Amino acid sequence: MEQNNNICQIFFIFSFIITFSTFSYYLFTYKFMKLINPRSCKCEICDTFITSSWRQRFTNLPDWITFLLSNSPTRTIHIHVLNNIITSNPNNVEHILKTKFDNYPKGKPTLTILGDLLGQGIFNVDGEHWRFQRKLASLELGSNSIRAYAHEVLAHEIVGRLVPTLEEFQSRGTVGGPRGSNNLGPRSNILVFDLQDVFRKFSFDNICKFSFGVDPTGLPGLDQAFDIASNLSAERALQPSSVVWRAKRVLNLGSERRLRAAIKKVNILAETIIKENRENSKFVTKGNLLSRFMGSVTNDKYLRDIVVSFLLAGRDTNASGLTVLFYLLGQHPEVEARIIEESNRVMYPNKPVPEARPMTIPTLEELSKMHYLNAVVYETMRLYPPVQMDSKFASGDDILPDGTRVETGTRVAYHPYAMGRMEDIWGPDCLQFRPERWLNDEGVFKPMNPFKYPVFQAGIRVCLGKEMALLVMKTVTLVLVRRFRIRLADPGWVPRFVPGLSATFKGGIPVVVLDRCLEE
Repeated sequence: MEQNNNICQIFFIFSFIITFSTFSYYLFTYKFMKLINPRSCKCEICDTFITSSWRQRFTNLPDWITFLLSNSPTRTIHIHVLNNIITSNPNNVEHILKTKFDNYPKGKPTLTILGDLLGQGIFNVDGEHWRFQRKLASLELGSNSIRAYAHEVLAHEIVGRLVPTLEEFQSRGTVGGPRGSNNLGPRSNILVFDLQDVFRKFSFDNICKFSFGVDPTGLPGLDQAFDIASNLSAERALQPSSVVWRAKRVLNLGSERRLRAAIKKVNILAETIIKENRENSKFVTKGNLLSRFMGSVTNDKYLRDIVVSFLLAGRDTNASGLTVLFYLLGQHPEVEARIIEESNRVMYPNKPVPEARPMTIPTLEELSKMHYLNAVVYETMRLYPPVQMDSKFASGDDILPDGTRVETGTRVAYHPYAMGRMEDIWGPDCLQFRPERWLNDEGVFKPMNPFKYPVFQAGIRVCLGKEMALLVMKTVTLVLVRRFRIRLADPGWVPRFVPGLSATFKGGIPVVVLDRCLEE
């Protein structure tokens, strides 16, 4: 009898969830369709949008949001049913990130949504927790010794893992034959592989070595666990009501069950890293970032949150940036040629360039002289920022510089992806990949207003890992461009993004890799 009652209770709870989910979906759809009805719409959206949904007109959700923002007179939209304000107005961005910084924290909703994965890590908290982690991280990441150590680790990973991986893919496609229609060289059996997957694994290994002194190759499957945990955590924010995912978490059902399993694997890695650092095992390279944090933090749970936050930031953003960069270079061989020409001039001054193009890692000083390479990296992230949108929650009523009223509790987001495509910010060629826009008349790199280019955030919460990210992207790009030609396997391939904490191509990016020396 008692067993039957338990079964009935479980059935009732499950039925309630299904019913509530269905009701929420139709209620959300009804309200959203009512929202975009021209007669009831309170958003600053042009009428041309009203005729169809974003899926019918746009490949990606960020492009739909860009369309809405570009047709708003203030470059701001307010989706009332979601209590969400999205802006691409630089004046608003400066207001949110600097002028009224204290009024726009990450907020409790962010902590709730990402709390299972990021916990009290720096990217998920405000107040004292944020200030403590930021102060400690800024002292370490800004030091010359850490920068030199990062360069050393990066060089080892490029020479020892990344280049050999691409050489293997290249060597497995060396069968001679007629040139293909893609003009990829004299190959009839070219191996196609996912470049995004290669960069994600490389970035995962590199950040583990640099930040934690640990080689993750003995812990298989962890990079996939981070993918799952990141994507499912982001999907929570897209649901019309938190009640649904909260109920699924309590009952350990569906996506929440998969999220819990993925986070369990993530925790295993974090616990292993902390344990090995504390025991000073040979498994660990001392002098890494975590060893410095452990001098001030003794709570293992807190250390776990710090580990996961830095790991996700270093892995996902670098992999996203590199993937997009080589997607763009494949379409612009003239940019590759200029990168090679600049590197020859800087690395081999007053002497002939070796014909064999040796795999030389540029020094930090040499990288600082490569202004065009720096411009290529910045231009890549202008069009395809690793973090496409960043949200805050208003802690009090406010009015943005463009006149938009903000009520307490409203989610307020700025959209770097859309901002990179705004003609009033970047000019009529805003959709073109043109690194020259970042150089002055003497060919020297010139930075832009960070509130027009908030790829690394701006103001008080500007990204601490900015210089490290630039170091990784510039070094990897230079080495691979000098050694290989990486091209799309299908010239008609169209980028499609999946929901996540960072920009990720759906299904990866299929490419082929060719030896540059043999192809020239």
